Amino acid sequence: VPLVESGGGLVQAGGSLRLSCTCSVFFGSNIMGWFRQAPGKEREFIAAIDYSGGTTKYADSVNGRFTISRDNARNTVYLQMNNLKPEDTALYYCARNVGGWAGTSRHFSYDSWGQGTQVTVSS
Repeated sequence: VPLVESGGGLVQAGGSLRLSCTCSVFFGSNIMGWFRQAPGKEREFIAAIDYSGGTTKYADSVNGRFTISRDNARNTVYLQMNNLKPEDTALYYCARNVGGWAGTSRHFSYDSWGQGTQVTVSS
């Protein structure tokens, strides 16, 4: 399932960005997640949202700063990132979960990935 991320860029510490991920097919029945990967590091779970948008989960590192949301009519999931820090610099990916909510934070629970969008936070 093709997923396309957008919205990355260069921002100063303390700034904000909103990432978007659009799916070419209807994804209203899927849990969707965001991950990121910095150079030399493993892919890291960031956030996930259930099919209705009523339940979300965040990594401790971004909880309170990032917000995941979705618009099923537009087949799009968003990641609003506020108070960005240099350690948030990474390639950000969205993905479709097929492993259920229990496996939300594990990358092997996801079967479709976008190409990623780069987020760079300067100090």
